[in-house]
Amino acid sequence: MTTDNAAGNLLSAEMLDVGDGHRLYVETVGQTDGIAAVYLHGGPGSGCQPSHRALFDRQRFRAVLFDQRGAGRSTPSRSRDHNTTQHLIADMERIRTHLGIERWLVVGGSWGATLGLAYAEAHPERVSGLVLRAVFLGTQAELEWAFGTAAQTFYPQLYADFLSLLSPEERLTPIASYWRRILDADPSIHGPAARAWHGLERVLSELRPTQTRLNLDEVRHGTMLPSTPFMEAYYFSNGLFLQPDQLVEKAHRLSGIPGRIIQGQFDLLCPAETSQRLADRWPDARVLTVPAAGHAQTDPGVTEAMIGAINEFAG
Repeated sequence: MTTDNAAGNLLSAEMLDVGDGHRLYVETVGQTDGIAAVYLHGGPGSGCQPSHRALFDRQRFRAVLFDQRGAGRSTPSRSRDHNTTQHLIADMERIRTHLGIERWLVVGGSWGATLGLAYAEAHPERVSGLVLRAVFLGTQAELEWAFGTAAQTFYPQLYADFLSLLSPEERLTPIASYWRRILDADPSIHGPAARAWHGLERVLSELRPTQTRLNLDEVRHGTMLPSTPFMEAYYFSNGLFLQPDQLVEKAHRLSGIPGRIIQGQFDLLCPAETSQRLADRWPDARVLTVPAAGHAQTDPGVTEAMIGAINEFAG
């Protein structure tokens, strides 16, 4: 463990053994006696970034950030062994008890919102509040919308590029076909598929993407290998290790937990109707719509809305 409260209020950074051969990168920032909060990154499989620390007022919060199993600086890198939503929930409890935290504010976006909801429904007594951006409920319908209908509707040429890597038979079930290819052990199969999936997802996540086509030569012959498509294909093909519509069906367990849902008005990956569907089953939540924003936390107004919502819990 390293401790340095002089360098940007970094309290500690350590590799925490959580069992099953996994060690998680865990850091805390802010004040030792601050309001406890935990940030959950997206993906699955991306990792925490310095911009995530900036969401928290370090004079008022004790914020915990960690890289989930197989992600970021956690080891083994990209490992999918003993890696499920239930494992991640248990990891959060291991971190919480290790740091001596009784209850904490749970903050996350996209997949981080999914994990935050799953954790809160499993351990509502440990959650003081939820701040969620771009809610993803983990349903097949959401995936079919984002990587099918939305892509085809708003970026038809991009979607044609995406389908061009598949055989005619595979195009009948393109999403499942991509998952199979990404999880194939052969680099000549999983490499192009991972690059194409990553490229499509990048365009859909940006409000004003600078490039709206796949570079098919780079997709087929490039050397860059993004990490998130592998963890996403693994989690998505396993239904995120959740029961169908589990997060909505168990939303009653969130009763009494205040929530703020930050929703980009033009989010193609996690559209506004998903956030509203959750809020309809969770009376203690309030949806805050950010106009002219998409999926990314960096879109204008999104970070400010998250900071404002987080600071409400410091009042």
